[in-house]
Amino acid sequence: MGFLRIRTTVDERPGRLASLAAALAERGGNILGLSVQPDTDGTVDEFVADIPASPEVVKAALESAGGRRVQVVPATAHELTDEPTRALLLASRLRGAPWRLPELLAELLRADDARWVYGEAVRDLPDPTLLVVPVAAKRAIKVRRSDLPFTLTEAARAASFVRLAQPPAEPSSSARVLRLSDGVEAEVRPLTNIYREAIRDLHERCSPESRRFRYFTSMPSLPPRVFDRLVDRSRGLSLVACHDGQVVAMANLMFTPDPGIAEMAVLVEDRWQGRGLGAALARTLVQEARDLGYAEVRATLLSDNARMRRLMISLGATLAYTEDPGVVEARLAVGALV
Repeated sequence: MGFLRIRTTVDERPGRLASLAAALAERGGNILGLSVQPDTDGTVDEFVADIPASPEVVKAALESAGGRRVQVVPATAHELTDEPTRALLLASRLRGAPWRLPELLAELLRADDARWVYGEAVRDLPDPTLLVVPVAAKRAIKVRRSDLPFTLTEAARAASFVRLAQPPAEPSSSARVLRLSDGVEAEVRPLTNIYREAIRDLHERCSPESRRFRYFTSMPSLPPRVFDRLVDRSRGLSLVACHDGQVVAMANLMFTPDPGIAEMAVLVEDRWQGRGLGAALARTLVQEARDLGYAEVRATLLSDNARMRRLMISLGATLAYTEDPGVVEARLAVGALV
């Protein structure tokens, strides 16, 4: 018997995880730990298993069960520690000794090495066994792990962990000002119930095409139940952009059942389109998603929504068609936002 850490990428289809678990069971494996992480081209399933089979046999079995990029490395009983508990203990140690940030970050990620880097070295590297975690302007920690590539979820965990060692931000008001390309300013605030009538007016001023691009139907008004869902902070985060006391745009970041993934949507009044407001709101949402610990933001678009397609691509998203030929899915790793 021996402990193994097993990682494989699978397509997001019902039953894939069950197939992998069955393949391990057939080789006498006992799954002792499991994590599911989103990645750029599928879902990464990671197991810690007590299994008598060799790594080569386990790798072949999981590939036959539909796994891709299967990697199997030795593990120890120490790795069976409950992950949330381990992360909280490391966070507690970090708050007491923030100067040990590289060392503790390496322990969090089970990495081989972590060290400070400066200047141009803070830029992202193409090597998947290297992770660069920004700490400040032109200062970062470069983490190396030779046996398993880093996932988007691990990158998000590392970014959240690093922020624990940083001094608290200065208090700021809930509003922020966006200066658009033409010099006009719009004030961005969280969506609350006081904007219920203003959101109704925004939808009435938007063209049927703008509403169709946002909701896939040209609904003349927003149903009250939908508005209630958008202002519910347990379900997501929504923002409004205001100019001269009027709401001219709305941006929504909705949490999903998929671990580490949030979904984004933007509605901009027609006369404000093409001025950079939608891009600024989208960028703000992605930054908020990163601060909340999400690894990826997705947007579901109608294929003829050229403006939103360009916006997502400009942020670094990849586009892929869905089973519906008229619908496109944009996927953006929060770490890809410049």
